[in-house]
Amino acid sequence: MQNNNYGDSSITILEGLEAVRKRPGMYIGSTDDRGLHHLVWEIVDNSIDEALAGYGKEITVIIGNDNSITVMDNGRGVPCGKHASGKNTLEVIYTVLHAGGKFGTGGYKTSGGLHGVGGSVVNALSSYMEVTSYRDGKIHRMIFENGGKKIGKLEILGDTKRTGTTVKFIPDGQIFSTTIFDYEKIKERIRENAYLIKDLKMNLIDKRTNKQESFVYERGISEYVEDIDKNKKPIHKVCYFEDQIDKIAVEVALQFVDTYDEKIISFVNNVHTKDGGTHELGFKIALTRAFNDFSRKYNLLKEKDPNLEGSDLRSGLTAIVSVRVEESILEFEGQTKGKLGTPLAKTIVDQITYEKLTEYLVNNKDLAQKIVDKAIVEYNARMAARKARTQARLDKKDKQEVNLSGKLSPAGEKNKEINELFLVEGDSAGGSAKKGRDRRFQAILPLRGKILNIEKTGQENALKNQEIATMIYTIGADYGSSFDLKKCNYKKIIIMTDADDDGAHIQVLLLTFFFRYMRPLIEDGRVYVALPPLFKIVKRGKKEETIYAWTNEEKEKILKNAPANTIVQRYKGLGEMNADQLWDTTMNPETRNLIRVNIEDLSDAEKQIDILMGDDAARRRNWLESNVSFTLEDEQGE
Repeated sequence: MQNNNYGDSSITILEGLEAVRKRPGMYIGSTDDRGLHHLVWEIVDNSIDEALAGYGKEITVIIGNDNSITVMDNGRGVPCGKHASGKNTLEVIYTVLHAGGKFGTGGYKTSGGLHGVGGSVVNALSSYMEVTSYRDGKIHRMIFENGGKKIGKLEILGDTKRTGTTVKFIPDGQIFSTTIFDYEKIKERIRENAYLIKDLKMNLIDKRTNKQESFVYERGISEYVEDIDKNKKPIHKVCYFEDQIDKIAVEVALQFVDTYDEKIISFVNNVHTKDGGTHELGFKIALTRAFNDFSRKYNLLKEKDPNLEGSDLRSGLTAIVSVRVEESILEFEGQTKGKLGTPLAKTIVDQITYEKLTEYLVNNKDLAQKIVDKAIVEYNARMAARKARTQARLDKKDKQEVNLSGKLSPAGEKNKEINELFLVEGDSAGGSAKKGRDRRFQAILPLRGKILNIEKTGQENALKNQEIATMIYTIGADYGSSFDLKKCNYKKIIIMTDADDDGAHIQVLLLTFFFRYMRPLIEDGRVYVALPPLFKIVKRGKKEETIYAWTNEEKEKILKNAPANTIVQRYKGLGEMNADQLWDTTMNPETRNLIRVNIEDLSDAEKQIDILMGDDAARRRNWLESNVSFTLEDEQGE
């Protein structure tokens, strides 16, 4: 898809830039850590677009000592001639919203980024930006300050034989709540880009620590799948295929492993489509059809056997689906780029996947038999669970229901739009929670210690587990492919555990269960983690005063002006609080603090679960010690 007709006339202006600084959230999502790093992605995406177009094979990202970001590529260089507007083209690209080579014709056939607004948005939200273009044998440079105000004219610094663009920017501290860049977060993103474009070299340099790494992958997304599955037991080597029909190029890498969860991660023009879309749908349809047709042809299924369902066949599947769609037919659903809407993508991905996968199965019949056998086991487990649930509804004396009625303290009202379910660690804390709650809309389900680690067991055994079965029954929306968010009995599901290592482990076990069996709960923003206080501080004087602190810093601040006879109690667990204290600090919607759980990056979430739920206890403990501080760093006030 090469097109060298990228010049001054390729750039079109749609509208101005003034609104960006007033409402930055509309353009980058937020002004917190996530929005800060979005600036990096936008500039890197511009360089990626050059590589996708066939120009440039190396991109370098530098984190400066002044907390700047510099992105260098060896593409064609930003055009620097006179634009139809009268300004030079470089200035137009970095100061005018919706000005870029991604509109009209002659710029890019495929691209990521914010449809050409990336450079100007980053400039608008930076205190300093310097753009250098190596093009037409000259070195051109332009400098901007304070949200895109140019400092002088476009300069020509000298002659050069190289081509490419270098952008340096410093985020505006008056806009962002933090301006400190996270090396690991940037590393994961550029490594992902290196996987998606074969032989593209991505370099990351951190001048703050003198750390630097490079990523380049000859086999592209095949190595991406291997990386995701490195702590699993693969059933076969990665299956890879690629093809192009009309305006859509398709790349797929897949592997089945000896576990039960499904991982499909999709991309469009190197942008991660976290909500899937037509390309993912086409892949799933083709995979199901290919296996069923193959199974019928080679008698892997008996004549009377029903067709295997997609959710059963995808058990243990890891797949990367990457498509390149030309701008002229590219459609996304909603305001973000989380879901592809291009109808043709479904048809083309379906066609290519079916043909290539069928060919692969014919050449690997033993492997096909293993996967079909695995899918049949999943199907039988699902049917057995469905039968058990049906029986439970018919038989009021069913053991599961008796256990449930003895443990759950239900909400008084039946309003799914306001009711909350607290999953509480231990009977002691559960007792306090039952007494302290607002009975109208808060339900309490005590859990006996740590639930089953579902990463180490199959679906059949997981569903036999009493704690898991009770949660499924209580939430009321089924599980897995049968999960129906509309049937969920609660608007909020709140995990309430002790603020210690065991409590953190229970949180992770529960979150893994929701991630694997009820992911729409997380995606819809219904799963929360409660934050109980760490300290109770009693100031003694003429009038005794009780204050709670959630962090050591809060405690020290309170104690600064406290009388000498002040008492400080460190809570070791929820069970140490009486009902009133638990209500005031952790359950009252007017005063509590909750962390809403969300999935920012599916592939990263998979890696974290592999660490936390895998067999390596030392690796898990290191992660907990590095990442869990039991403080109020990310609060969701209610």
